[in-house]
Amino acid sequence: MFTVFGVAYSFGEFFGPMADEFGSDRSETALFFALTTFAYFALGIVTGRIADRHGPRRVVLFGATAMTIGLLLTAEVGSIQLGYLTYGLGVGFGVACCYVPMVATVGGWFEARRTLALGLAVAGIGTGTLVMVPLVEWVIDNQGWRDAYRLLAIMTAVLLTVAAIGAHRPPTSAASPVPIREAIRGRVDFWILYVSSILISITLFTPFVFLADYIDTVGGTGSAAVLLGLIGMSSIAGRLGFGAVAARIGITGLYQLSFLVLSLSVLLWIVADTSYSLLILFAVVLGVAYGGFIALSPAVVAVRFGVVGMGGVLGALYTAAGVGGLVGPPTIGVIIDASGHTAAQITALVSGLLGTALLLTMRPPPTPA
Repeated sequence: MFTVFGVAYSFGEFFGPMADEFGSDRSETALFFALTTFAYFALGIVTGRIADRHGPRRVVLFGATAMTIGLLLTAEVGSIQLGYLTYGLGVGFGVACCYVPMVATVGGWFEARRTLALGLAVAGIGTGTLVMVPLVEWVIDNQGWRDAYRLLAIMTAVLLTVAAIGAHRPPTSAASPVPIREAIRGRVDFWILYVSSILISITLFTPFVFLADYIDTVGGTGSAAVLLGLIGMSSIAGRLGFGAVAARIGITGLYQLSFLVLSLSVLLWIVADTSYSLLILFAVVLGVAYGGFIALSPAVVAVRFGVVGMGGVLGALYTAAGVGGLVGPPTIGVIIDASGHTAAQITALVSGLLGTALLLTMRPPPTPA
């Protein structure tokens, strides 16, 4: 989680330098991130199913290879369109081979304290953001964005190989997984989760892609890398905190709360303008809610659909985030180019609130976590 999302969520630092070199507008540059996000969430339904059947180790090793090659090729591209292919497929496959398979693997190894274990596992996402984004910013400032991709490729090859060594198949995988279509057939709760995830993902990905561009445009002081790092650091607290108390409060209610807080955090961004202190507060609130959302998603799936075949069901649900990631950033980019950042922020806020309202219609599961 540290490696693949540290790479993926550092893209905001590449946004400006790549747009300047290739002469692309915000929507075209944001499509770079959008295609990658769609790829890794959409492919999760495939990689999760393969990991259910054959175990996670070979899947992670394949992802390490694809991601390393993709990053090295991206460092050499001469057009942003070619980068769509090299980065989109490379990083897209890499994250897809690690995220759903490894989250499902952790879920399969734990029962009594599964939510806490999952929170610990996905805390790597926040840690990766916290460490990688400032590192990438420093390398870009001193060596350029191409060398930054080369460094990320080396780190990816080493760290994912180490991770694959420790990726053991859980004992629950011995049971035959129920086909995904049967697992979700007639389940209204799945489709509530799915559509609400699309809407909240649009809200979530907006700052990851456009926060650096926002600071450059409004002329604010302070570093976007620090803010993105704060989102990552705060998300660790959210993942661990939400995961630890979910069994006491109830996973469904806590999950709904994370959606609401994530959505409302955009209000802080809207009123912040050039106030860096308010932007810091926004980053912290968003990070905590985002951490809860990510930590609780697999736990919600485990409670409602079981852990046998969890990789396939979780992968199916995560295609929703892929749709949100594909549609959201380019659309937000168009809105910024046409009407400015405030209109885009309001769009992100409304999308999140709609997703929250839909999620609030979902009833708690009949049995406790």
